[in-house]
Amino acid sequence: MHIGCSNTFSGKSLCNPKKMCTFARTKYIKMFKLLLILSILTTHPNTQDANIGVLICDYHTGDTIESFRPNAVIPPASTMKLLTAATALEIWGGDYRIETPITYDGYIRDGILHGNLYIEGRGDPTFGSRYVGDKNFMYKWVRRLRELGIQHITGSVVADLSFFDGNALNPAWLWEDAGNYYAPGIFALAYQDNTMNIVLRSGAVGSIAEVLYTTPEIPEIEFENHIRCTHITYDGAFVHGVPYNNTRYLVGSVPSNRQTFGVRGDIPNPGLLLVRDFTKVLRTSGIQVDSTEQYLSEKPMNTPARHLLFTHESEPLYEIIRHTEQESDNLYAEMLFRIFGSKYSLPCTIHNASDFMREYWRNRGVSFRSGKILDGCGLAPQDAISPSMYVQLLRYMYGSKHKDVFLASLPCSGESGTLSSFLRDTPLHGKVCAKSGTIGGTKNYAGYIFLPDGRVWIFAVMVNSANCKTRKIQRVIEQYLLDVYQRNT
Repeated sequence: MHIGCSNTFSGKSLCNPKKMCTFARTKYIKMFKLLLILSILTTHPNTQDANIGVLICDYHTGDTIESFRPNAVIPPASTMKLLTAATALEIWGGDYRIETPITYDGYIRDGILHGNLYIEGRGDPTFGSRYVGDKNFMYKWVRRLRELGIQHITGSVVADLSFFDGNALNPAWLWEDAGNYYAPGIFALAYQDNTMNIVLRSGAVGSIAEVLYTTPEIPEIEFENHIRCTHITYDGAFVHGVPYNNTRYLVGSVPSNRQTFGVRGDIPNPGLLLVRDFTKVLRTSGIQVDSTEQYLSEKPMNTPARHLLFTHESEPLYEIIRHTEQESDNLYAEMLFRIFGSKYSLPCTIHNASDFMREYWRNRGVSFRSGKILDGCGLAPQDAISPSMYVQLLRYMYGSKHKDVFLASLPCSGESGTLSSFLRDTPLHGKVCAKSGTIGGTKNYAGYIFLPDGRVWIFAVMVNSANCKTRKIQRVIEQYLLDVYQRNT
């Protein structure tokens, strides 16, 4: 924050001593109030040693309400999803649907498909999802095949993953996160949120919990289990493993003496599970599939020309975006991010996706030049965004034709999504639409504050490397925003 005195204001000389004195006095009173408010963040025991950046501006006037190191680049955590959602809405619009072609090679004669059936992934995160999408999509596919007269497939059902490159695990993510439900592998075909529920039975304190089964069932999965039963009452277990590898290491702790207790982890090979389940549905529905093998294709296959049977369409983008923002879904955000890479070349790469986002927003006056964009969900600890970058982005989106969809996707303070406990039962209850971001020692908020008199503030408060738990950082930020609100209304 710059503190100083200038001899000019709005291009006019301040030569009159009385006017200068009045101006200086007013200026320093405002600065004193600002410092007093900012001291909540900068001197509080929980945040005094943290890396802090703040910017609060009035949307209509452009006036700065609060500013403290607004250009400091800070790990955004899940506030990165604001950038991903805004980009998706601006390039596609809220009614856009992600298309997945269902194709075949060979030929069709007398109801027999002489060849393979391909599910060509294009980045749709909703297949079999518990959150968004049609749970009965496979039976609709069967109906489409029957309408086309297909009763018999001589080959296999193949999952084509070649739309994305082979980096199913983002190299910028922490190795320790790999295998956990919040850091699943990212493939061009997602299925069942790329996560499984590992059901355990826990015994006496100090014993090792027993793995009972998984949902969905994955016969080839193997566990190296070190989960201990303790006095805790919550899920303290972690799952470790990498895409395509069927071994998962289980560590940490779970509550003792539970007949069943669920722990979530990633599915090593969701595309394979998808074609396996679809093959079962085909057979039980009366469509014969000769091959007993299911295949994945990570790279374009050297096969005869393919022919389109039909195209599956996802739910509208606004539903995907709303779930992504409300529940802070890393898989959904990362899938959308990877698709951006197709704007440059195929297969989609992380590098191309990042470059596209930078160029797209630079052309619209929002520069991320000093930041780092290594993923679309904020899980990469080296991601770096400043409060001023977020305020520029949010200002743009408030004037966008997609404003209403964007605002509707954001959690509301004290009421919905990841902000359901934020500012609850305070004067700002229901008045803040924003995205939060949380990683150990980091708590960020960026969004909009709607004042009773019709004013709209755009804000970003980012606190990194605090020496306390994130819920304590949240309380400090809540206190700070309430103080700003009360002093300016």
